[in-house]
Amino acid sequence: MNEKGCIKCGSKDARTKEVAMTGTGLSKMFDLQNNHFTVVYCRNCGYSEFYMKNSSNTSNLLDLFFGG
Repeated sequence: MNEKGCIKCGSKDARTKEVAMTGTGLSKMFDLQNNHFTVVYCRNCGYSEFYMKNSSNTSNLLDLFFGG
């Protein structure tokens, strides 16, 4: 079985975090945070990937991040 980890450092210690960001134009001007993402990040080196928040299954995101 081929076990994979972070593509930058090989660590298997990852976490997720929910974030919101503004877009461009008027949403930026009025600080409307209408873009929601799940961030999967490596706790060892800090490498991060952002995913649009349309999936509620964290384990699927961790599998995608690690190439599982």
